[in-house]
Amino acid sequence: MEKQQTAKPALRFPEFTDHWNNTKLSELLKEAKKRNTDLKYGKDEVLSVSGEMGIVNQIEHLGRSYAGVSVHQYHVVEVGDIVYTKSPLKANPYGIIKQNKKKAGIVSTLYAVYNVKEENAHGEFIEHYFSLDENTNRYLRPLVKKGAKNDMKISNAYVLQDKIFVPSVTEQKKITLFLNILEKKIEQLKEKKRLLEEYKKGIMQKIFSQELRFKDDNGKEFSNWSKMKLSEKAKFFSGGTPLTTKKDFYIGNIPFIKSGEINKDKTEQFISEKGLQSSSAKMVEIGDLLYALYGATSGEVSISKINGAINQAVLCIRSEIFNKLYLLNYLQFHKVEIVEKYIQGGQGNLSADIVKKLLIPFPCSKEQEKIANFLSTIDDKINRTQAQIENTMEYKKGLLQNMFV
Repeated sequence: MEKQQTAKPALRFPEFTDHWNNTKLSELLKEAKKRNTDLKYGKDEVLSVSGEMGIVNQIEHLGRSYAGVSVHQYHVVEVGDIVYTKSPLKANPYGIIKQNKKKAGIVSTLYAVYNVKEENAHGEFIEHYFSLDENTNRYLRPLVKKGAKNDMKISNAYVLQDKIFVPSVTEQKKITLFLNILEKKIEQLKEKKRLLEEYKKGIMQKIFSQELRFKDDNGKEFSNWSKMKLSEKAKFFSGGTPLTTKKDFYIGNIPFIKSGEINKDKTEQFISEKGLQSSSAKMVEIGDLLYALYGATSGEVSISKINGAINQAVLCIRSEIFNKLYLLNYLQFHKVEIVEKYIQGGQGNLSADIVKKLLIPFPCSKEQEKIANFLSTIDDKINRTQAQIENTMEYKKGLLQNMFV
């Protein structure tokens, strides 16, 4: 069946009425074949392509350069060029397509680079079109063949062989201008969140070093802080994992909280009452303080958002003596220090014994409360800003879905 050749988007600026044409991508882009043969760009100018951040300097993004011995055959990427990365991501199993908006550089030969044919296309319109995962996946899926190692079997030229619906360049630019305003708003909100997080870190440094002290409601100094092992202030328990060979243990409605899920309001797995009773998994409640012992999240701490069962990688800390929000912030602030001290070289796990023996400075309960409340007000601002980011991004996504065909 022949594909539809023209269409109109659901949402549109009123001054545009023409149909969008189903246009081959090769009419909008052309393969850029310029190589770094003159070594104009060095290893410190290699670019990476990120699904979230777009095209960025590799060292700034990943901390170091992953360039080969020589970069003389690397592709040159000018500002405005479009880059297709032939690497699968979870949301984009056939790779991603991004525009270089920041600075010229080079990418390895595993990438494909394209110039924009400005008489037919506006580069940022192409970027916005492929910013929708469904658009990228729908376009690339028929073209890409995957090898045994999940590598992409597609030539740079063949990437341009399918079609997308596009309007006139004038309408492309109008759409881009509008969407860029939303992008700027999102970036401003992200910067606001970053500054709030930096402010909180600075404040916590002053609080936990006791450079900044609170006073009671009458303006008097609180008593000196005492330092003691956490085991003197709290009770602890961790859980376990029901036998995975028992399928009926995993057919239930009890959330099964793993170390990477202590800050989430839902879990990937659920266990049955039988699974709970037949294992060392233990129940925690909303409001319990949870500490991650194993894996990539070792040292993370959170207040549980759900009632559920924990496995052996999660430690529950309960006490009627300390303020759990005070302890939460202290452990969050000292996470890197704790992990570096007790997990040598980043290998291994924390344990309940390690956590119990941590020496924690405790102010009196009233000062703990004031500290916790003060830091919570900052967290509230951070959370509200994050909600604004997510809402604006969702709004933008809805517009993209309706403004493109």
